[in-house]
Amino acid sequence: MAAKGVEPMRKIFMLTIALALAAACVQQAPQQTNAPAANAPNDQAFKTAHDAYVREFLRRYPIVDTYLGGAGLDPSLREVDGTLRDWSPAAIESEDRWLSDTQKTLQSVAPDTLSPAARIDREVALAQVNFMLHQHQVRRYQERALDTYVNEPYRSLDFFMQGMTKTGDQTYGTPDEWALVVKRVQATPHYLQVAQDQLSAGVKSGNTPDWRMLRREGLDTTDADAKYFEKEFTDNAAKSIASGAQRDDLLKQLGDAAKGAAAAYHQFHDFIAQTFFEQKVKDALSTKLDFQKDRYALGEEEYNWALKNNLRMDKPAAQLYDEAWPIVQQTQADMVKLAREIGPKHNLTLPADDQAAVRAVLNELSKDYPKTDAEEVAWYKDAAVRLVDYARKTGIFDVPADYKLDVVETPPPLRAAIEGAAYYPAPPFKNSGVGRFYVTTSGKNDQAELKANNRAALADLSAHEGFPGHDWHYKIMTQYRDLIAGVRWLTPGEVEGSSSMWEDSMAAEGWALYAEALMAEAQPNAPEGFYTPEEHLYQLKGKLYRDLRVRIDTGLHTGRMSYDDAVDLFSQVSDFLPGSCRDTTGLSDDKRASCTSAANAIYRYSKWPTQAITYRLGKDQILALREEAHRQRGDRFSAKEFHLLFMKQGTIPANYFRDELLRALQQQH
Repeated sequence: MAAKGVEPMRKIFMLTIALALAAACVQQAPQQTNAPAANAPNDQAFKTAHDAYVREFLRRYPIVDTYLGGAGLDPSLREVDGTLRDWSPAAIESEDRWLSDTQKTLQSVAPDTLSPAARIDREVALAQVNFMLHQHQVRRYQERALDTYVNEPYRSLDFFMQGMTKTGDQTYGTPDEWALVVKRVQATPHYLQVAQDQLSAGVKSGNTPDWRMLRREGLDTTDADAKYFEKEFTDNAAKSIASGAQRDDLLKQLGDAAKGAAAAYHQFHDFIAQTFFEQKVKDALSTKLDFQKDRYALGEEEYNWALKNNLRMDKPAAQLYDEAWPIVQQTQADMVKLAREIGPKHNLTLPADDQAAVRAVLNELSKDYPKTDAEEVAWYKDAAVRLVDYARKTGIFDVPADYKLDVVETPPPLRAAIEGAAYYPAPPFKNSGVGRFYVTTSGKNDQAELKANNRAALADLSAHEGFPGHDWHYKIMTQYRDLIAGVRWLTPGEVEGSSSMWEDSMAAEGWALYAEALMAEAQPNAPEGFYTPEEHLYQLKGKLYRDLRVRIDTGLHTGRMSYDDAVDLFSQVSDFLPGSCRDTTGLSDDKRASCTSAANAIYRYSKWPTQAITYRLGKDQILALREEAHRQRGDRFSAKEFHLLFMKQGTIPANYFRDELLRALQQQH
């Protein structure tokens, strides 16, 4: 996730009142250090508006502020870490007035009077503003943002605690930092009440969540969140707060606040159950007839709008859908060829059927699997170490001696949102905190799921989430954060959920998938690349389902594919397992595990339109840029130089900065 970025922006202000408003806002806080440099006629005027926009955005979106470490950018944002977003109608109306004023201010700056970087930043900011206004006024998404409402309070705490000051070997958080945690937990009951009011308005207007989200987030995740606040939260605090005069008082405040939050989640769970479900038999809830209709699809017009505005893509959904299938078929063919090379090495007599042959090899490799969830996490850590050692040996990146990757098991409240694994970075605006590579285990040492995470299967995912994927990407960007404009870090809507814009995913997820493929490329002293043939097969398998996502996501959200068809297709293609997932009776353990994984994947794609396509499309943009740079530079081309310049652009789609990156490379000696 990624988990869990932003993007670029661009005559003297035509509206002097707009400039005055922007300047007044900036006077409230110190100058931003990572804003665009003033080297064109209107860069300084734009910088004023840019800084005002970034600060006000962070103030209104507390979870994004915490995720980025806004207090490190501007100390006046420190208190935001003790708040939650205000989703009330009055707050959204106020926000939309601010967004409209910001839009006019940015539009009044002529792009041709700005430096290239500022011009890009202007475009990014306008796209973000367009998205937020569209969400509120056209989609009225605040009336149905159930997963956002359920997950934001927990995630905001998790992000904040990741960035706390280390106070001992096993403790973290100063008393002032824990006081902010208390305030945020205390704010949870009111936050959930506003969420309930918005969802109730959605019921009246017919703008409600899909029935699957109602069950998964409205019932299951609320129950997990309540249990988290009832025990795990306070237990963790007791272990984490260092000894001192304020420890006992803080623990009492946290305990009281946690009880209130747990009660609020129980109440919210009951509201969902009573509003959207009815009891058919003892202890079993059935969705009420009014809410049983599929409501996940974004629609073709909205999808195309998101492609253009959010991801800066010119191709419409229909074209992406049609182009996706031949790409899927080619990746399947590559897997078949490699599987037939691997089979004899393992003394396998492979069947004539290509699908069955790949499955036979995958089944053989699945025998070397971790026997417990804990061992699975340990194997991921080992794979990460090997990847870093490989980079040092080949010189593909300059890896500092103190580089460290933190791999941990996904905590219960995040399990509904994290499929397999995800990376949550340390707050880039701050100097404290650690990024986390989360691994979602079965939670019960499930053998079928553990087999899917066998030894050969771990390397490419470790490359994606860890090194040289997300962890390395965010550490490099944080190292050069003063050169990356604030707007390029923002994640409009939320960090990760159905309210998100997903602009950051084109660069972040695109880079991570590119990192997987990069490890398969030959290097001067590693002609076969990093992977063993067996690991390479799984790297292609990872590529296959990212290729398939483009077909499924565009199909799901434009009506070209039904939900159940998508589940079946995902299982059949990504796991080379024929048959349907609709009737679970008599399924093999492998097929059952595949169907469970497919159902979780399709649920994620159904609630996060356009996110799933960013992996392959983002990777394709990087490869196209690299190829063009290589053509231009010839023998002077340096992949290491290209990678660094790309990462220094921040998490924005490459279509914003393509020409400028190529120009910068041409200027290199």
